[in-house]
Amino acid sequence: MYYELATMTLPFGTAGTAATHVQAYATRTEAQGELLGCWFADIGVLNQMIVLRGFADLATLEAERARTQQSANPFGCGEIFQTLEQHSYRGFPWMKPVRPSSESGITGPVYEIRTYGIKPGGVQATIDLWEQYVPPREKLSPCVVAMVALDGPLRFTNIWAYPTLDARSKARADAVAQGIWPPKGGPAHLTTNMVSTIAMPTALSPLK
Repeated sequence: MYYELATMTLPFGTAGTAATHVQAYATRTEAQGELLGCWFADIGVLNQMIVLRGFADLATLEAERARTQQSANPFGCGEIFQTLEQHSYRGFPWMKPVRPSSESGITGPVYEIRTYGIKPGGVQATIDLWEQYVPPREKLSPCVVAMVALDGPLRFTNIWAYPTLDARSKARADAVAQGIWPPKGGPAHLTTNMVSTIAMPTALSPLK
């Protein structure tokens, strides 16, 4: 499964309008892929809308990227956003495809979007370790997706869902106490370039 994570920086007071335009843009007849998540940053770099779309193959992702790049009004928000970034990802091959909350049962409303830099040669080791350690870690909180970037610096992004910020803190503390997270040996393959954003779903987000 392939994914696009797009980030728009928005002016104050425009999140609701932008979310409506994003949904319309992603569901038009000519649109490819599927809108999966539409969040607004609550902790981290603020005034950002983060959009996750899923694609069955790389060719479909690239075709949709071309549509967006050629559009005079990308995401229907060309006159709203101040900046737009789009990044392509390939999901860890052993993970189930991301599905909306109505199908997967995964809900937040607190979502943590974490990106870690990976050292050269560390991609496969990271994928293998996560395959071993994520199942026990998911008993504490669900991992929505883990995916390797196809462009830009070598890195991977993982998204986790929690009912509250307190639940997030407890799950992370319990995972460390139980020795099931982080994956043993995993940090050795990562750089210190790590970023975390806490985001909340917009009213129109398929991941609630």
